[in-house]
Amino acid sequence: MTIPQVYDAFITGIQETGILEFIAVFAGIGSVWFSRKENIWVYPIGLINTTIYIYLSVKGHLYGEASVNLYYTIMSIYGWILWSKKNNHTKEKVLKIQFSSSKEWAEQVFFFGLFYALLFFSLQQLQVSFAPEAIPWADAFASATAYTGMWLMARKKVESWYWWIATNIASIPLYFMKGYVFTSVQFVVLLILAIAGLISWRKKAGHAGN
Repeated sequence: MTIPQVYDAFITGIQETGILEFIAVFAGIGSVWFSRKENIWVYPIGLINTTIYIYLSVKGHLYGEASVNLYYTIMSIYGWILWSKKNNHTKEKVLKIQFSSSKEWAEQVFFFGLFYALLFFSLQQLQVSFAPEAIPWADAFASATAYTGMWLMARKKVESWYWWIATNIASIPLYFMKGYVFTSVQFVVLLILAIAGLISWRKKAGHAGN
């Protein structure tokens, strides 16, 4: 596509954006903002985003992304519980922001690889059967990185932000091509917030280690 064609598609897409997508986008941005601040509101706000996107992803034949948002919903509840825990004596938060060990890095890569393979082959079958519009390799990559990022976010691992950055980069063109232009714009904003979140959490983890 030429630049004028991309611009025309962008304007048309914004004009055709439904109210549900607008709500989901702003909730998604709000959720990432709160996560960068290490604020518990990341989860209730995030649940608004994920439940709407389950519907929108199925509608747009983004089945990998639909599974991601279902997973987000479950992990949001799990993360909400973990982030809420406090020490009975000091009343301080039990879970602290921290870096992953070498072993945990290996677990993350294995986790990503496993889900990428499962999603890719599942999406290939869906594409052949009844969803020719699906893009298996791109959808699987965006989904598997998001699976990994959400798992690590619930555990307050700094490295979660690396996976979120990968998710956002992959999702920008993926959703644009599927016609969810405003959602594509959301991922541009989320990419910027993810970089800011990485910087913020690295500093917090560094202070915690001193």
